[in-house]
Amino acid sequence: MTARSDLYAVIMAGGSGTRFWPLSRGARPKQLLGILGGPTMIQATVARLQPLIPAERVLVVTTAALAEETRRQLPMLKPEHVIAEPVGRDTAACVCLAAVVIERLHPGATMVLLPADQIIEPADAFQRALAVGADLAAQRRLVTYGIAPRFPATGYGYIRVGDSLSQDNGIGVNQVERFVEKPDEETAKVYVAEGTYRWNAGIFCWRSDVVLGELEQHCPWLTAALAPLADHWGRADFASVLDGIYQPLRKISIDYALMEKAKDIVVVTGEFSWDDLGSWDALYDHLPHDPAGVISQGQVVTHDCLDSLFYNSGRQTLVAQGVEGMTVVVTPDAILILPKGRSQEVKKVVDALKASGRADLL
Repeated sequence: MTARSDLYAVIMAGGSGTRFWPLSRGARPKQLLGILGGPTMIQATVARLQPLIPAERVLVVTTAALAEETRRQLPMLKPEHVIAEPVGRDTAACVCLAAVVIERLHPGATMVLLPADQIIEPADAFQRALAVGADLAAQRRLVTYGIAPRFPATGYGYIRVGDSLSQDNGIGVNQVERFVEKPDEETAKVYVAEGTYRWNAGIFCWRSDVVLGELEQHCPWLTAALAPLADHWGRADFASVLDGIYQPLRKISIDYALMEKAKDIVVVTGEFSWDDLGSWDALYDHLPHDPAGVISQGQVVTHDCLDSLFYNSGRQTLVAQGVEGMTVVVTPDAILILPKGRSQEVKKVVDALKASGRADLL
């Protein structure tokens, strides 16, 4: 795959990763961790874009608290290309901010937007799908990416696909019929059985000027607020101007602000495997396990255990006897124990710690 001079990437890296507590913390969320071993998730995200999108055309939008560590982990990026949002205002503001900057850098450039914390393999198949989307975006279309569902997931939004526009080398392109919210289990089973639904991967591709025009039509208050930033890009006062603009913005996702309102959206379904690694349960599909289904990471000793995950980043040895269907996570200052299949509820634990004043653990 060769590089494309008009193609930029924007990595959205402002999440807190609360469902991976206690390993993920506010100052070091999951995208800055090597949860699977090896590079951190954000490093892997940058790597899988190359050579299609070289590092000099990769931007990261993150939080002010995470910007320094993000720059440290990604020394191949231009420091100014790590953009720090002063406060979180959801994905529509992130998209608009990135589009304003890219339109300043390269008017009419095509931009791919993707989260920092997904697992996508193999990289070459992903890049082929990105290239197909970039060709569609060059035709002034809004492009999103869908994943053929492997099971009736309730943690993802879905896309109902319409007419097929093309099918080539395992990459399908369809008109988007509608976006649907995260379903209950019975509804998800219907979606999978029908075969006309895709998981919403949260990955997008469009020209910077096109998405700004669409946002101006459907969310004009947002583009009006952020447009003045273009004149301050590359200047010493950019951060202070951004802070003044961002503080009063209301939160809204790109799905609500644009994707559910725009009329001509296409979805690309690639041949790559995808996982958003949303919780500890997701690791059961990605880390090696013994014949009994036991995953051990760090200093762990197990005996007569079944179908469990033991993740130890602490200094002491974790010893487990006769444990079945459990997830146990140990850090130097906290231990999490919960049944397999309930890791989406970890956010409730984080909320309870916050309510009880245990900021030291967050």
